[in-house]
Amino acid sequence: MRLFRQDILSAQPARLYRAWMAEFRTPFFRSYLINDTDLIKTVLKDRPADFPKSDRIGAGLRPLLGNSVFLTNGAVWERQRRIIDPAFEGGRLRDTFPGMVAAGQAAVGRMIASAAEPEHEIEALTSHIAADVIFRTLFSIPIEDATATKVFAEFKRYQRSQPILNLAAFVPGPRWMPRFFRLGTVATARSIRALITKLTEERLALIAKAAAPDDLATKILTTKDPETGETFSPDEMVDQVAIFFLAGHETSASALAWALYLLALYPEWQEKLAAEAMAFGGDFADLSKLPLTRDVFRETLRLYPPVPMMVREATRPEHFRNRAIRRGAQIVLSPWHLHRQNRLWDNPDAFDPARWTTANGRDCARHAFIPFSAGPRVCTGAGFAMIEGIVLLATLLRHFQFSLSERPAPVPVAHLTVRSRDGIWLRIRPRMSP
Repeated sequence: MRLFRQDILSAQPARLYRAWMAEFRTPFFRSYLINDTDLIKTVLKDRPADFPKSDRIGAGLRPLLGNSVFLTNGAVWERQRRIIDPAFEGGRLRDTFPGMVAAGQAAVGRMIASAAEPEHEIEALTSHIAADVIFRTLFSIPIEDATATKVFAEFKRYQRSQPILNLAAFVPGPRWMPRFFRLGTVATARSIRALITKLTEERLALIAKAAAPDDLATKILTTKDPETGETFSPDEMVDQVAIFFLAGHETSASALAWALYLLALYPEWQEKLAAEAMAFGGDFADLSKLPLTRDVFRETLRLYPPVPMMVREATRPEHFRNRAIRRGAQIVLSPWHLHRQNRLWDNPDAFDPARWTTANGRDCARHAFIPFSAGPRVCTGAGFAMIEGIVLLATLLRHFQFSLSERPAPVPVAHLTVRSRDGIWLRIRPRMSP
């Protein structure tokens, strides 16, 4: 239990990188990690209603996320997705593109100003950039806005104070049961929600005056459920904004930081991407000119998936790989292990962006690559995140060269997302102006 609370990755035995299925027993429940792609398809795609999200994870996040789409199941979740999904569909992603580009350009300005420093903690840098993207695309405000700055500061505190698992993950009980959060976790969550409430109320006032910008917040607040005709209430919107920030900010910051570390570790790939970035002029159509950048970002998501594990719950008895699965058992799907499964991937521990053009890479992309989950519960912001990662990598590599520092190599640990135990430290040097 201590290992799980400190870092869920450290609690996993090495044999899981080869196992098709493994069982974990506690006095209160049984948990089954599955790497069998047919079983993963059953749980995520074929019969998702039989395997809803487990509240063993959700209980630890409710002080911040409330009843957000990340934690709900059944009819409540279906209603929430009917309202949220249209904001992230196809052509609407184009509307968020200018905010991503502006956040990247603002980051370049900040980094030029601090270029004289001998080394930089990259996770802090990418957290700032990713938060700026969220505020610009969701509320049309830069991170320098006073409220945005406060939200960002509080989220930094929350990320390190909240383990991915708390007592509720091990001991079943009703929602009123004490969860024994770390000191400050609940207070920080309340502070964040109060700030988000302020932003939401201000946006509702602008919508009422027909003066609101056409950004994600406006789209979601004004979208009606096609079945009931109802929109989100202000309280419901606060729940959704909290998960947009947590999922969109934390996961993007993690992926971008690890991508920059990998490119510093493999400078030949960095130079390929820097050359490719010279063709990126900041237009949406320019994304098609960045195929190598896309493959590097995908390879980063394979090796360092921001969300290392997802937990579902069996609603009825099952039979998986000759084992009887009881009702209520926890079904764990681990992108961290699946993406490094040495019976599926060729040379799974290697950084090899070229793998995505091989037969093995294409096959695994269809069946064994789930950084955003899969099926009906696939992350609604998956397309947004892929575009964001490509845009920010191209923008940064167009202007800067990243190299390793003298510090030890970063050690991945899982808090809310996969981060480095002691940060990721790199040297940054400006490139000649393109």
